[in-house]
Amino acid sequence: MQKRVALYLQDAHDLRNGLDYVKYAENRGFEAVWQAESRLVRDAIVPMAAYAAVTDKIKICSGVINNWTRNIGLLASTFLTLDDLAPNRIICGIGAWWDPLAKNVGIKRSKPLTAMRETVMVLKRLLAMERVSFHGEFINVDDIELDVVHGRREPRNVPVYIGATGDKMIELAGEIADGVLLNYCVPPDYNLKALERIAEGAKKAGKTLEDIDRPQLVVCSVDEDREKAIDTARELLTQYLAQQPHIAKASGVSNDVVERIQSILGWPATYEQIQKAKHFVPDELIHRITASGTPEEARKKVQEYIDKGCTCPVLYPVGGSVYKLIDTFALV
Repeated sequence: MQKRVALYLQDAHDLRNGLDYVKYAENRGFEAVWQAESRLVRDAIVPMAAYAAVTDKIKICSGVINNWTRNIGLLASTFLTLDDLAPNRIICGIGAWWDPLAKNVGIKRSKPLTAMRETVMVLKRLLAMERVSFHGEFINVDDIELDVVHGRREPRNVPVYIGATGDKMIELAGEIADGVLLNYCVPPDYNLKALERIAEGAKKAGKTLEDIDRPQLVVCSVDEDREKAIDTARELLTQYLAQQPHIAKASGVSNDVVERIQSILGWPATYEQIQKAKHFVPDELIHRITASGTPEEARKKVQEYIDKGCTCPVLYPVGGSVYKLIDTFALV
């Protein structure tokens, strides 16, 4: 039985409309909103601050920022600032980003596990209001702290969740993070192996699987017109399978399908290219890795992810009415 639910927002909606969606979700019992930041289109921090300013209870989460483009001092002060705006309601979701996007902006993602470990370790210490010196392969700081003069000096309650896709990163998340944002565009059975890796990582830190929160991003296309909902999800998968190799790999889709789509889509993809390539995405794949269809069908599919270990579905609205999606999964 669904007891927790969260909303995911990215760049498909006007930001001002996003404020209304978040307020509505809060009133309908949603526990959190996760704001995307991956492609070069909309950063997470500005929308997070806006959501925090117009709500009272809902948690505000980055879903996810990367650990390469903000230095550790800026990263910590950013989440300190957000916590000032919405105390005890901020979650830092962070990931290792992805190629070719990172490469195209000059970021060399070498040793991603080491880089993530250093980032999370130092970030947590700074948000605990410690004075930190640290010399690693990626982070080098000397005697720094969040030097709050006016305001709250106490340690900040900002949990850190890692958005992980690879087995080793999932295991690392279980070891060093407060939660793991589980991958999307994957079948529910994907979670079984992921939970094993999380448990292995948690064990290294003297924790258990149940100590690690496991929200999961789920693509959700809801419409009373079943075929319309499915076709809308098809368009999203067309773009993601072509441009984000880590998603294509985790989804289990054949290389043949990915290559056919990539032969049509450019970077960035145009609407016309997506329409031309979308017929390569079969209905079977849509039903296997998304929650798409009528409200009843979407609820049933989301429950499958919960049954396989997801602690809180994070619903990614695709097409249709966001209000309809919120109402479909409302807890109050």
